[in-house]
Amino acid sequence: MTMDDGGPPGLEVCVLGTFGIRAQGHRLPALAGVSQRLLALLGVRDRVMMRGVVAATLWPDASEAHAQSSLRSALGRLGGVAREAVRVTPHELVLADGVAVDLRAARALVRRLLESAAPLHDTDLGMDSVRTLSEDVLPGWYDDWVLVDGEEWRQLRLHALETLADELSAIGRYGEALSAAGAAVRADPLRESAHAAVVRVHVAEGNRSEALREVASYRELLGHELRLEPTSRLQELIDGFEPS
Repeated sequence: MTMDDGGPPGLEVCVLGTFGIRAQGHRLPALAGVSQRLLALLGVRDRVMMRGVVAATLWPDASEAHAQSSLRSALGRLGGVAREAVRVTPHELVLADGVAVDLRAARALVRRLLESAAPLHDTDLGMDSVRTLSEDVLPGWYDDWVLVDGEEWRQLRLHALETLADELSAIGRYGEALSAAGAAVRADPLRESAHAAVVRVHVAEGNRSEALREVASYRELLGHELRLEPTSRLQELIDGFEPS
């Protein structure tokens, strides 16, 4: 395809959770491993990439010539809709115009939640957002690039889940707020700010015993795992609840 070509309508590359390609909402048959990794890389990076960078990323232990040869072979084996999803020039690769990426939409959600100047959409505050932000990038894939990009996304989604919990709590949707905060805790059980998000929801709802129980549980976990105490910021959330 030339760089002016668009992809087939209704095509989406999915890299959150299990890799897949959807056309008009229907999942397509699985691709061969190298084809999966090529499309996954283009989906995760979501920008124009030099062919040499793609080759070196996908075949980091190969010589430059061997990596470039492997990339040409991988492009040649792309067929059908998968081939139409990639725009190719002698020097660059990128997903075709019109091809959606679930991670792109998730990153946009994160920006709306974390950037004060970005207005929230009506659908941002709800369980669909909690589910989106509960997914890691390609779990079970251990390529170096997946681990690096996946950890960057994990940190972003944790911050977004904590903010989402606060936003939902502020409008009295405490059950959904707890779901968001709980998702952050499950993703990183030792993360104090995630537990603090849970405590804030309990405090806002007036469940003082639940707030105290959450702090006590986290204190026990942190002491057992790392021999540390929670910071004073967590304790301040429940000051006045405990007997002096």
